[in-house]
Amino acid sequence: MTQTARQTTEIQPSETSSADDFDFLQGRWNVHNRKLKTRLENSDDWFEFDAVLDMRKTLNGIGNFETFDAVIDGKPFAGEAVRLFNPKTRLWSIYWADSNFGVLDENPVVGSFEGGVGKFYARDVFREKEITVLYQWDKTNPERPIWSQAFSTDDGKTWEWNWYMNLTRVNR
Repeated sequence: MTQTARQTTEIQPSETSSADDFDFLQGRWNVHNRKLKTRLENSDDWFEFDAVLDMRKTLNGIGNFETFDAVIDGKPFAGEAVRLFNPKTRLWSIYWADSNFGVLDENPVVGSFEGGVGKFYARDVFREKEITVLYQWDKTNPERPIWSQAFSTDDGKTWEWNWYMNLTRVNR
């Protein structure tokens, strides 16, 4: 797969990209989060918290909707992800909104899965710095998937990994 971080218009789907790529995530999950306290400051100071994630398919299978609920530093936190699969481009777009900001991302991360790992990129600004954002989904073990996030200030030459989520399925 030829995915570049520079422009989402340059991202090409993998050969196997499909609307079924996120099927592994359907249902309810316990999530253990490990997140850098400060990003893009050469920090190695992490904090950890637990959350619950629920995902369901929508739009006759070409989309899905996720809720994410946690308590961080004693305060409730809620997030929502909307993922849409474009059948023409065979790329996923992932939009995020949370209770801290109350707006849907203007620039979704865009990409696809290859070999059980999905990489999704966007251009953004963080603390007045232009960055490239990478969301990575590792579903090589679909019963224990891992989501991670990285930022790059040099168009993807180097990455600072700043958030990891380890998911465990909740049996219903």
